[in-house]
Order: sequence, then C-alpha cells, then structure tokens
Amino acid sequence: MTAKRHGYALLSAIVALVVGLSAAIYVTAAAEHGPGHRRAGDTVAAGPGPHHADPVSTGVWVGAWAAAPAGPEPGTGADGMAGRTVRNVVHTGVGGTGARVTLSNVYGDRPLTVTHATLAVAAHEDGPAADPDTLRRLTFGGAATVVVPAGAQVVSDAVAVTVPHDADVLVSTYSPTSAGPVTHHPRARQTSYVADGESTEDTSGAAFTETTPYWRYLTALDVLSNEADGTVVALGDSITDGVTSTSGANRRWPDALADRLRTTLAADGAAPRYAVVNAGISGNQLLADDPRRGASGLNRFDRDVLDRPNVRAVVIDLGINDILRNRTLADPRAIVAGLRTLADRAHAHGVEVVGATLTPFRGHRGYRAARENVRQQVNRAIRTGGLFDEVVDFDQALRDPYDPRGLRAEYDSGDHLHPSDGGYRRMARTLDLEKLSGSAPARL
Repeated sequence: MTAKRHGYALLSAIVALVVGLSAAIYVTAAAEHGPGHRRAGDTVAAGPGPHHADPVSTGVWVGAWAAAPAGPEPGTGADGMAGRTVRNVVHTGVGGTGARVTLSNVYGDRPLTVTHATLAVAAHEDGPAADPDTLRRLTFGGAATVVVPAGAQVVSDAVAVTVPHDADVLVSTYSPTSAGPVTHHPRARQTSYVADGESTEDTSGAAFTETTPYWRYLTALDVLSNEADGTVVALGDSITDGVTSTSGANRRWPDALADRLRTTLAADGAAPRYAVVNAGISGNQLLADDPRRGASGLNRFDRDVLDRPNVRAVVIDLGINDILRNRTLADPRAIVAGLRTLADRAHAHGVEVVGATLTPFRGHRGYRAARENVRQQVNRAIRTGGLFDEVVDFDQALRDPYDPRGLRAEYDSGDHLHPSDGGYRRMARTLDLEKLSGSAPARL
C-alpha cells in the first residue's frame, strides 16, 4: 500500500472515530437530561424530510403528548419487537411548527437499536395511514440510527412540520434486533399498529396489519409552538390514565382539560397558555414501586414531570392505590409526607403545584371502612394542611351528595372507583384555570 493510501486509511479511521464518539455523547446526554433540559424557545434548524429540506422553525417547546413508561411488556423478553415496525398513534393537545420525540428503553435489558424512525400527521382518525406531505424522517444527533442504552431514553432531533392541535400523529420505529423487554404503556385507550419488516415510510398504512392497545418505546411528543407558553403535567394513577374512558375518543380528564384551555383561550383569552400532558400510570402508587405498574410517584417525578419541556405546573392526584393495595392499613401520615416531598421538589424548580383530593370508592371490591378513614384523613390534610399552592377538590366534585363515600351515579364508570366520561369532564371543569397559572418561586 502506498503512503498516500495509508494517509487516506488513517483519515477514514479518525472520521469514523469522531462520528462514533459524537453519537455516543449525544445518546448519553439525552438519556441523562431528557427533553426538559433543552432550552425552550431556541431557534431550531430542522433536518431534511424524506424528499425535501425543511425551513427553520421557531417557537417555544411544550409537550403536545406524553405517556409515562409503566413497565416491561409481558412476553417480549426474548425477541422484543425485532424485525418489526411499531406505529404509535398519539393525540396532540396543542399544535406547532416543529416536533421531536422521546424514545425510552427504561425497561429493556440490552441496548435498543432503532435504524429507521419517522413522524407524520395521520391521514384520518383511527387508522395507520399518514398524510404523505407531513412524513418526516427522524434523526438522532444527525444520524438515522440510534442506540438507546438499557435503562435510558433518547430525544430525537427536531423536524420542521406543521402539527395541528387536536390531531392524531403517527410515530414509527423499526428495530432490527431485540432489546429484550419492550418499554411500554399498557392502558393507552388508543389503537396503535405493527407491521412485519421495515415500513416506517409506508404512508398508505397497508403494511400495518396488526393492532395493539399499547404505546411502545415512545414516551413524548414535543412541539415548537406558538399556541402555548408552558406545559402542565397531570401526575396520577389509573384515574388520570383514563382507564375507563372511551377508547380512541381522548376523553381522559387531562384531554378534557386541554380542550377546555384551548376553547377558553379562543373565546375570551381568560386561561393560561398551557399545553397538558398525561403522566398517569394505572395502578401507580405514590410511595411504592411496582414492576408492572411503574416506579412510584416519588421515584419517577423528575423523569415524568420536571423533565417535561417548559413545565409550569403539576396537578398531583396520587395516593388512592397506596390505600387500596396496602396489605396492612396504609399510614395517612406517610402519604401526606410523600405528597409534601413532591410539592417541595416542584417548588425547588419554580413549578406551581395543584393537589387533588382522593375520590370516593364505596362499592368497589377494595372498599373497607378503615381504608375510607385513611382517605378522609389524607383529604383533610390536602384541604387544610398547606401542602400545595392550590387544591382541586375532585372528591367533592364527583361524590354522591347522599352518600359522600361513593361516586355520584352519572360520574361512575360502573366499578365504583373510576369515573365515566362524564366524570372525567367534570374533573376537568373543576380545576380553576386562573389558579393553575399561578407562579411558584424557586426555593433556594
């Protein structure tokens, strides 16, 4: 080999090393910091789409949609989603002119390799077809392929695309190899899709012959928006997750709150310019981790609340599962102390905290008079103990006036614990929008 060829070989090796190190640094930084640590309002130069270069977009980063990772999907430990394309369908609360996504491998036991990923606005509701004019390839640190370490997450580069509010967006990922257990959100109340092989740029949706009630790998869609100045996070359990809401209709109470904020702003401007994201996990507890129902509220607060972009407020509705799932009688003082800890951590980041009273459950299979007494003690502390900046009284809004220990009939889904669609709407109407926009000073 000539000296000149030796020089070319050495140069190629150096370039490959630099590219590899850059990708590794990007993934590590995204895994450690998440989307909330990017500076909101920065001008973003979006990467090229499949067929053309996109213009630069500007705005404020807010959460258009989110779902907290709840655990490893059962039965996926061996093959994961290897050799298949996952097309997640998510619904936006606000729109924007740029978008980015967060992919999570929190519950994988080996690195997740994604070689192709796309984002598109759905061509129509309740289907996998994409509007071809909105299809964008997603990149990560400028590369089409990203490797997400086990236990980590990664944020995509921004793409310039018009994302409407109150619309379905399709995020598709293809992984040629297994990362072990699939990180998922099981109670999506939304149909998503799967195709054999690499079909991320299929706009017809014809390849997506399998349906799923789960969201897989995808945990956030942020938009660069002029419709909102900040994000409010709803942190809760199955009641916030909307487990009994009508599937595919987006009738969880955080959805209803997003609709109310948007319509109130349009009518008279008397509402904060907030996006709303849902950080509910069915079965989740404030104090205890569960391998199938997610990390506790205390342990996931940074990831699911503080790391959201431009988070301004959090509504906390946790504690009922600490009462229902405790084999012995739950200690109300421990629940109250846990809620106080969350409020203190939010205040340290200048985030407004709205605390929700725990709703009735008389008639549910887990009801006991002693458990009801614990709920009443916790609610008394929420209302009068100065735990939060503001209180939203979901208990008073939903309870039966003739038997306050149970849900009012029209707000009961039928299991005497979870609200109906009407109950979720009532919850959203109960929040005082003016108080939601209060500002909590950072505590030094």
